[in-house]
Formats: sequence, C-alpha cells, structure tokens
Amino acid sequence: MPTIFDLVNAQNVATYYQNNPLNTAPYLGATLFPAKKQLGLDLSWIKGANGLPVALMPSEFDAKATVRDRIGFSKVQTEMPFFREAKRIGEKDRQELNRLLSSNLGDAVDSLIANIYDDAADLVKGALVQPERMIMQLLSTGKIAITANRMNYDYDYKMPEGHKEELLTTARWSDSASTPIQDIISWQDLIEDDTGSRPTSAILTRKTFGYLLAHDSIRKDLNPLGSQNIILTDSMVKQYLLNKLGLSVAVYNKKYTAEDGTLKNFYPDDYITLIPDGGLGNTYYGTTPEESDLMTGETNADVSIVNTGVAITTIKEAHPVNVQTIVSEIVLPSFENLNNIFAAKVN
Repeated sequence: MPTIFDLVNAQNVATYYQNNPLNTAPYLGATLFPAKKQLGLDLSWIKGANGLPVALMPSEFDAKATVRDRIGFSKVQTEMPFFREAKRIGEKDRQELNRLLSSNLGDAVDSLIANIYDDAADLVKGALVQPERMIMQLLSTGKIAITANRMNYDYDYKMPEGHKEELLTTARWSDSASTPIQDIISWQDLIEDDTGSRPTSAILTRKTFGYLLAHDSIRKDLNPLGSQNIILTDSMVKQYLLNKLGLSVAVYNKKYTAEDGTLKNFYPDDYITLIPDGGLGNTYYGTTPEESDLMTGETNADVSIVNTGVAITTIKEAHPVNVQTIVSEIVLPSFENLNNIFAAKVN
C-alpha cells in the first residue's frame, strides 16, 4: 500500500502543476521579460538602463512617504528578493488519506490527493505573482519599491527623467480639453529622437483606456462629419490608434490578491507605457537554498524546479507523519532597454 510520502512529493506536485492547462498561459510581463536562469544571484548581474548595474537605494529616515508594493518574503539573500512559503497537509486530510488508502478506495484517494496538489499549486501560482508585479512597477516607474519585514527596498533602474511625465491637471486625459493623441505622438517622437527606436506598443489598464474611449477629440476624428453620435468600442479605438499612430494597445487588467487580501492591478491605473519592438530585458531566477542543496546532494528533501527557477520542496515529517511542501524563488528582472520606453501618469 502506498504511503503519504509516495503520493505527496515534489515531482508529483510539479507534474500536476505543469499538466494543468490553466497554468500554461503566461502573464504579460513574462512574455516581455523572458525567464532566464543563473547560478546564484548578485546585484552585479542585474542590469538597468544601458546595461548598467541596478542600484539598491537605502531608504532614508523622515523621508517623504513613497507608494510601495507590500511584497512578502522571508528574507533578502544577496540583496535580491527571496520568496518562500510552505503548507502542511491538515491533520484531518492526513487521517482521511490513511483511511482511504487502507480501504483501497482509489477514486476517493485521487480526489483527496488532487485537493492537496491544488494547495501546493497555489503556492507556485503565488510565486509567479512576484516577478509580474515587479515588472509592472518597472514599466510604469522605472523602479521597484518593496516593503517587507519592516524594511523598505528601492531598486533604481535609472530610467531617464526625460522619458517619464506626469501630466498637469488641465492636461489629464479625463479632462475634455486634454490632447491624448498629441501627447502620445510627442512621446513617440521623443523616444525616437533619443534612441532611434519608435515605440510601437502601449500598456494601460481598462480605466485608463476608458479615457480614450470617452474622449471627444477621438470621437470627432472618427466621425468628422458629425452626422451621427457614434458609440466607440474597444476595437474601434484600438484600430484607430494603430492606423493613426502605428501603436498596438494592450489593455492589461489582470489582478492579484495582495498579502492583506485586497485585490490589486498588476499594472497601475492612470498610467500608460510606450514600448518599442524587440526585447526589453529578462526575468532572472537565482538558485534558492533548496535548489542549491539539491545540486550538492546534501539534502534529504525532495526538490523539483518549475517555471525556470521556482523550487518545489517536500519534506518528510516523522512525528506526526506528514509532508511539508515549500515553494521558494529568488527572482529579479533586468531591464537593459529601459531607455527605449516612455512612461506617463495621465490622470
């Protein structure tokens, strides 16, 4: 008869996660910043604008408060965010599993094991949230601001000050007197003049896209004769921006549940980021302590790696007999082509 250790191990959890088609669709940030693996992770490896090393800025006392993303992690290793979380099988589930195994109720065992695997898969999904929220911070501000363990970390990727803008009150896109199309053209021209690369794509949320949907200047441009009051749709405005500006728009409204239980956007409302064709950077995964132990063979734990650098570890517990599942990662994006984007707060 199989034991709980035979059924709940890192390889089985990893296989279960990878075979679920719901887990195969990547986040937008993961497509823009492909995953790469390296041994260890040190600041000198992570690059910002023009391939220069990223600066980890200390947080000053009595400084003006900065809007930060609260990212939970157990500690900072080699000055890179190190994320780790664990789950144990509940005692009731463990007792029920033992009962079903002794009764040879195969279907019931499979159902219970699937529930246990789902819990572990949730940890892996949570691991994917962390680089995505970092990437979206970078795309909107050029920095990663993290609050965790009563510490503040600022990763400054040195985005050129001239490549970001906060519109004045009268120029904000929610104002009917604003000129969003002229704004975008001027930002495209500026990046092209500075870098030789013209932005061809944009990222913004549903709320920000709504300013364009409701803007009278776009409505009049699409209906110059004014013979009818047309209702603008997403597809009409997207096609308009493509024809008018050569700009493909991604309305990115994916959300995640933060550590405090609130629902948040990955990419912030009221911002737009213009990006060029080609690569922007990479998402670097370092070697977690669990993976390092696996490589040296000096561990009794069972370790499997998914999504390039997310370590799934299962540890046998003798008393009471149980299995602890741990998911960990060391991750930080690079952004070698940061100079080629423009980020604006438009409202």
